[in-house]
Amino acid sequence: MKLLLLVALMTAGAFSMQAQALKIGYTNTDYILSKLPETKQIESDLKTHRNQLGAQLKSKQEEFERKYQSFIDGQATMTDVVKNDVQTELQALQESIQKFAQEAEKSMQNKQVQLLAPVYERIDGGIKEVAQEHGYSHVFSQGVLLFATEEFDISDLVLTKLGVETTSN
Repeated sequence: MKLLLLVALMTAGAFSMQAQALKIGYTNTDYILSKLPETKQIESDLKTHRNQLGAQLKSKQEEFERKYQSFIDGQATMTDVVKNDVQTELQALQESIQKFAQEAEKSMQNKQVQLLAPVYERIDGGIKEVAQEHGYSHVFSQGVLLFATEEFDISDLVLTKLGVETTSN
């Protein structure tokens, strides 16, 4: 019985020491990202890229519309061979436009990843430094956190570590 009591006390003591070493914080990387000065440049670069791709797509669509209207206007005087040739050309042009639209979407995603990857690495580094400096054993970010008091939100500390002034500092 004494042995069981001793084991229970030792286990409780071990859990107590572990619980004291556990310090959990959380951060909002979207909030941090929105406050970083380079975010505006990234947004501008993405908008420029989107506009360039959009202009190219619009040009292709306008070319299709011109050729299609020309076909509609002149089909009464076309031979069957010419009609089939023009229809084949229009179909190929339409498929080309669809393919370009898909590739443009992929290009936008790749550009976003390319521009944001270094920023997220910087944020991650700031989070790790703040966690180590303030003794956090765990830091959550964008996970499923159902409740936390604001005292454990380290987002502003991370921004400060990254050289961004916040109103709450």
